[in-house]
Amino acid sequence: MLVPFGGKARWGVRSTVALLAAITGLFLAPATVPATAASAKQSSAAKALAGKYVPVMMIRKQGENLCDTKVEQYQVMTVDALFGNPDVRLMRNNGSSKSTLIKQAPTIDDVRNRGEEAYIDLPGDPLGDTCVYSKDFTRMKNEGEAPVAVYAHIAREKGHSGIALQYWFYWYFNQFNDLHESDWEGMQLTFGADTPAGALEEEPSQMILFQHAGGERAKWNDSKVEKEGDHPVVYPAAGSHATFYQSAVYPQNGSHGSGVGCDNTTEPLRELRPFPVLLPDRPTGRGEFAWLSFDGRWGQKEKSFNNGPTGPQTKDQWEEPFTWMEAQRWSSPRMPGGGLVGPEAVNAFCGVIENVTGIMNLQQSEPLLAYAIVIAFFLIVFLVFGYSKWRPADADQLSRQRSYGQIMNASFRLYWRHFKPFAILGAIAIPIVGGTQALGGWLGDMSGGDGLLQALADLVNNFGRPAAQALVSAFLIVFIRELVHERTATVKTALDGTWERFWRVVIAKLLSLLGVTLLMVTVIGIPFAIRFLVNWTFVQQEVLFTDRSIRESFRASSDVVRGHWWRTVRTMVPLLLLLTVLGPLLGLFLIFTPLPLLLVNLIGSVVFAIAIPFTTTGTTLLYFDLLARQEQHGVLPRRSWAFWHPATFGRQIEQPAA
Repeated sequence: MLVPFGGKARWGVRSTVALLAAITGLFLAPATVPATAASAKQSSAAKALAGKYVPVMMIRKQGENLCDTKVEQYQVMTVDALFGNPDVRLMRNNGSSKSTLIKQAPTIDDVRNRGEEAYIDLPGDPLGDTCVYSKDFTRMKNEGEAPVAVYAHIAREKGHSGIALQYWFYWYFNQFNDLHESDWEGMQLTFGADTPAGALEEEPSQMILFQHAGGERAKWNDSKVEKEGDHPVVYPAAGSHATFYQSAVYPQNGSHGSGVGCDNTTEPLRELRPFPVLLPDRPTGRGEFAWLSFDGRWGQKEKSFNNGPTGPQTKDQWEEPFTWMEAQRWSSPRMPGGGLVGPEAVNAFCGVIENVTGIMNLQQSEPLLAYAIVIAFFLIVFLVFGYSKWRPADADQLSRQRSYGQIMNASFRLYWRHFKPFAILGAIAIPIVGGTQALGGWLGDMSGGDGLLQALADLVNNFGRPAAQALVSAFLIVFIRELVHERTATVKTALDGTWERFWRVVIAKLLSLLGVTLLMVTVIGIPFAIRFLVNWTFVQQEVLFTDRSIRESFRASSDVVRGHWWRTVRTMVPLLLLLTVLGPLLGLFLIFTPLPLLLVNLIGSVVFAIAIPFTTTGTTLLYFDLLARQEQHGVLPRRSWAFWHPATFGRQIEQPAA
């Protein structure tokens, strides 16, 4: 401004500053307006890009039971519900010392720029009653505090052209083999363009789905990538939230960043359509996304894999999306259709890992109880499998008394002595039992909701397979019968001898299964079902060794077992466990190798078929043992359980039925 001074005009300090500002504004104004417009344009393009490819999510449908951990109990959500929540605490991890409280009901400003020593503690105990989290989330969802949303982020990497569009999925709780508060998963698309606006004009080149500590890649036009328009359809696994391309069960062995266990994305499913929330390109300590500067953990402090996870900005793919992506795998192993014979090795793997991690989790919350369970398990194994007299193990004189250990030892010797015919007879189980399993599976696939076909499939699986397995056992029993009678024992004589009494063998097995099943269905009849299951152990031996009728064989088997019930159980349980567990146990180790899962199941099937002769031999030697004891001590009188004869119900009958 002009001011009078000595009749002349002079410039004041303020006037000089104002003039300079005005001149500067004249030069900078034309450049500033376009820069602001360009920034707004890029921001608009980034939002459009995030909205164009936001995924459609298919999660396992939850029923009325909020505590059912086999389905998906949660939905993707924003983290806003955690801040200002009176039940949430911000804690400081003091190492081996007890954690201390930083702030109850922390706000975004409270977590801003917090380091690795801090963690957010949600209401509940991840190693306790985890249904607390499901109920808490359901409340937030019903009150509108947990909108279905994902976070979108435009990532770049120094030295790499193009951009990566990332979607980060926040889940309230991780209910898998590992249990921890909060869970971060996601997906990423890569583009050759260097700007969001340019990316809008082209298709993505590749995508990757985040899975535990790794991920699975795919080309955008790969057949495994399902789409609804431009939106990829993805399948987060129930509880673990590892994200997959299709509906299946995925056994993971920990390689290439995968988890250890089985991720389940199978039906029934429901659809989620989240809306994208665009994050800043870089972590910031200001505004609504100041939580990106929080380097601590988003869940309660626990040991190892139960510790709460850190946020997106701490992950390798945030700063190096292309380098990280190039190191990940192109496929994930899927559960194959099944084995040929016996229990599926891969399916058993899922249960074993779940139980082992359950004990590991229990060890953190209740260490004394976990140690007691482990000690009890090994004690039972020792008492059942190891505590016995094992020698001498005579495999020449088959009809004689033996201890449990001697039965096992003699069975092995007899198997080895006649390995070739035993292996051939066991291998017959592959087409017979395997064919029955395949028929049951095919009928189940063809049912398509047809109740009659599904019932037929269940009938084949529940009764056809055991009957077919019993037929294979009959071949081996006849082979041993020929050895006992000192006749020529060959595969042909075994098949011919079984054919002579084929229908009695099959019908007897079906009747025993039907009787036990009907008793089990009543629930109150379960103790009786167990009793008869043991009593009827030697029905096949009675049919094939003594040529009895079906009815007489049931009674004779019960007479053989009477007075030796626990002895029979003690021997049969290890034999049946060996038959059931040997194949899956081998498969459990093979899964941690590069072998395809289908081959692992096939190997398990072969092992199962090879184990059938050993189990059948052991059962038959136990039968001889009990016959020898019966001959020495006589047949114990049976009791009458005919409820239609009240006068004799439960009383001893002096003359045995057999």
